[in-house]
Amino acid sequence: MLWPRFLWLRGLGLLFFSAFFSLAFQIQGLIGPRGILPASEFFDALGPPSLQAVWQVPSLLWLGSSNAALSALVWAGLGASVLLVVNIWPRGTCAICTVLFLSFVAAAQDFSSYQSDGMLLEAGFLSIFLAPGGLRPGLGERDPPSRFARFLLVWEWFRIYFESGIVKIASHDEQWRNLTALDHYYENGPLPTYLGWYAQQVPPHAFHAACVVVVFVFELGIVWLAFAPRPARRLCFFLVSPFQIAIILTANYAFLNYLVLFLGILLLDDPFLQRLGLRPPAEAPAPVRSAARILFEYAVLGVVLAATIVEAPRVVRVVPRPLLWPAIALAPFRIANSYGLFAVMTKDRYEIEFQGSRDGKTWTAYPFRYKPQDPAAAPGIYAPYQPRFDWNLWFASLGTFREYPWVVQTEGLLLDGEPSVLRLFAFDPFHGKPPAQVRAVLWQYWFTTRAEKRATGRWWRREPRGPYAPGLRKGSNGRLEIMDR
Repeated sequence: MLWPRFLWLRGLGLLFFSAFFSLAFQIQGLIGPRGILPASEFFDALGPPSLQAVWQVPSLLWLGSSNAALSALVWAGLGASVLLVVNIWPRGTCAICTVLFLSFVAAAQDFSSYQSDGMLLEAGFLSIFLAPGGLRPGLGERDPPSRFARFLLVWEWFRIYFESGIVKIASHDEQWRNLTALDHYYENGPLPTYLGWYAQQVPPHAFHAACVVVVFVFELGIVWLAFAPRPARRLCFFLVSPFQIAIILTANYAFLNYLVLFLGILLLDDPFLQRLGLRPPAEAPAPVRSAARILFEYAVLGVVLAATIVEAPRVVRVVPRPLLWPAIALAPFRIANSYGLFAVMTKDRYEIEFQGSRDGKTWTAYPFRYKPQDPAAAPGIYAPYQPRFDWNLWFASLGTFREYPWVVQTEGLLLDGEPSVLRLFAFDPFHGKPPAQVRAVLWQYWFTTRAEKRATGRWWRREPRGPYAPGLRKGSNGRLEIMDR
């Protein structure tokens, strides 16, 4: 398992790099002192940093959450992830990346409520035990991978698939039951791609219904091969990898699918990879591990395993509360999670658009970087980059502004012309001179048909659905006021 571990850790470094790289352009606008959800206000509301408070919100940002501190976190994370990619002190750099990313996730509030964040934190934590020790360990012949840590990483990979299949059944969503879940999946996901447009144009419903069946076959059946003998595990890898690549090409789910794809490498083994051209591991003396190290590893990983079992969908409802303590204790650290993707499919696509006006008559839209807006603009492919602001607006569009009050807070910051928030958009349409009024409106979007695209050149068709949240303006005293509708 030396080569699979080596390749996985390089992939993990790239995943951490993508996560920190995307934060470099967003973190100040999201949780900076003048951001949408300032981390400083979040920590102030928690009170002094007691042991209990730090356990519930495990973050280095307790020490400071200024723009400088946020930038330092990101740059330290980028540096550690590069060192992990090039195999310098992998155990230490893996730990640093995990702690720094956890520090952001714990403080980001609504902007870190994604399952993918938990997936990366769980994988990063487990990989600390998998990674070889030493500054330049090479392939790590002198420190073979922990079988328990490898099992738990494969267990995470399995749970991402299997629990997603379970929640689809448990949700009783009619679209999964009647095999229509993928009929409009490509246009209704958070951030579609142009290849998703082409996938949705495949005319027969039978094709999309067959794809639903394939999803269940993979999630509830094929993934069990991960625990079978070597030939079956290899087969599993070559079956599920194209499945993940197809998802990557037709939807932007940040680093989620890349993480699942890279985790699949752990299904392979040294003899197989050597037949593909990788060199055999060098001879090394038998490793000597202290009893204390082995005991510590099994104790920690055993608690994680117990937490993941009781956290599984449907299980938590029947487990006595005393048995839930591992999951309760580890919950703030997001390293023992339950998973379940697309339990209920979104039937319609709505988009929130911020608009500003100087006179209350002519409204100009703030252009987004990534989410659908201009019907003539092709949806792009940019994962594993994660635009958390754009992504969260998709979730907000499915609810009300009372459920997502940060949308109104964004309006106020746009009225102030806050530079860190304006950087979340493609550009400032008011060129540094904020408008007098800002509002958030709702649009409904559909992919165009082939005929519509030939006639108009547009990828989207959209219709207005009215205001999403109360508009704001500044009163004579400089305070924010709600606009008359």
